[in-house]
Amino acid sequence: MKIYTKTGDDGTTGLFGGGRVKKASARVEAYGTVDELNASLGVARATGLDELSELTLAHTQVDLFTLGAELACVPGKEAKLAMPLLEDQDIARLEKAIDATEALLMPLQTFVLPAGSPQSAALHLARTVCRRAERAVLGIDDAPTRPALVIYLNRLSDLLFVLARHANVVAHVTD
Repeated sequence: MKIYTKTGDDGTTGLFGGGRVKKASARVEAYGTVDELNASLGVARATGLDELSELTLAHTQVDLFTLGAELACVPGKEAKLAMPLLEDQDIARLEKAIDATEALLMPLQTFVLPAGSPQSAALHLARTVCRRAERAVLGIDDAPTRPALVIYLNRLSDLLFVLARHANVVAHVTD
């Protein structure tokens, strides 16, 4: 099978469940940014994270694949994905990871520059992509987005912040 289909040469792309939209649509921008976020988490993982962060982000990447798939669906056809969609328990898992990681950190006293160790810098970059993905999901204008998707991305950006701080602790680098 060839990787190119030529069906997008007219500036459109197909959504799961049928139908085509412009590649510049808000929906395509949203799921494209979620894909970019997923790739940025892969870059962060490639820097050599501690086991806690590695396991957390490996699961998160699967979640982001699911989130992106839902966004790439024709609105109302999500059931055709034949996969469990993100729900409250996935958000709770992120909150649990945030709490567990924060317990390992000194209380935050000042603003933190997005720098430090290579691992921390990569996680901070992923955090900013996550915030952009959240804004892009909120900008989808062809149908309402399930609130769980926005909440998930909001919590994920918080998790990435604490994981970035934790990466600096592990590397013995100050924030």
